[in-house]
Amino acid sequence: MDRNDALLADWRQRALTLEAEVGKAVIGQARVLRLVNTAVFARGHVLLQGDVGVGKTTLLRAFAQVLGGAFARTEGTVDLMPNDLVYYTYISEQGRPAVEPGPLIRHGEDLAIFFFNEINRARPQVHALLLRVMAERSVSAFNREFHFPHLLVFADRNRVEREETFEISSAARDRFMMEITIDAPADDAQRRALMFDPRFHDTDRLVGALQAAMVPHRELNALAEVIQHSVQASDALQNYALGLWRATAEPAKFGVTLSDLDTAQLMLAGASPRGMSLLLRAARVAAWLEGRGYVTPEDVQAVFVETIAHRLCYQPVFELHRHEISPRLMSAIVAAVAAP
Repeated sequence: MDRNDALLADWRQRALTLEAEVGKAVIGQARVLRLVNTAVFARGHVLLQGDVGVGKTTLLRAFAQVLGGAFARTEGTVDLMPNDLVYYTYISEQGRPAVEPGPLIRHGEDLAIFFFNEINRARPQVHALLLRVMAERSVSAFNREFHFPHLLVFADRNRVEREETFEISSAARDRFMMEITIDAPADDAQRRALMFDPRFHDTDRLVGALQAAMVPHRELNALAEVIQHSVQASDALQNYALGLWRATAEPAKFGVTLSDLDTAQLMLAGASPRGMSLLLRAARVAAWLEGRGYVTPEDVQAVFVETIAHRLCYQPVFELHRHEISPRLMSAIVAAVAAP
């Protein structure tokens, strides 16, 4: 076993232990935990969506707790402005105006997790600032440039309420490696625990009980690059991924059918090159977490919906129904494109 193999084996055990630790606070969400863990070690931002009270905030806070590093948080509201992320003003004890760094820049380069709660309640101007932060991991303020080399953005949104909300632009959504849907557990025993076990009734105590800073977060970027260079994708796997890519833009040409829609008239644009590169980045991490040094079609399929569905652009007549169309289309594409 060479040095990289030993490194990856050691870190894989750490990653699985970290995932299990989060599972102590968030039950009935094994697949969601694996997807978020995959994004963390692929160094990708995550958008979590779901109904009210299903545990979106708890899950993201739990990951922030176990990952360590500086953590900052803001709440999306209709009156939140971009400057509110960068600085805030107040009247000092001396009765004079004062300025302090906002949540985004307060911790400087040590910022590891920026949690944006209810992101769809914030205005597009705020999304625009966040877009730069996610894309470049930097922002300008106080006549200087702030860099966040270790930053991951975790955001959540409520998919039920539409009043006083703003749709996230395609450009902003494209910066999230994954858009993950979380639902209430289906298992009655897990639902019973959530209702009757007092441990789950105090979120602060629940998250605070998790082991903090389980991994050295400043080493994650370097580890991610080792994973990407070590986990191999065969020519056959690459051809399969190319087929999936083309099918997102021209589903009808690949035999993708939906019973009530003409797939030849459905798409405005398929997945972008960035989206497909992130798909393969996530697939390599998925393979690594399963203990393999090569990517299989199952690894690609495991992350396909969450990395690609939110990047697709439908014709305007279909765009309002994307949340109903996308899951069906993704399943149909996976079924139609032959895997090696």
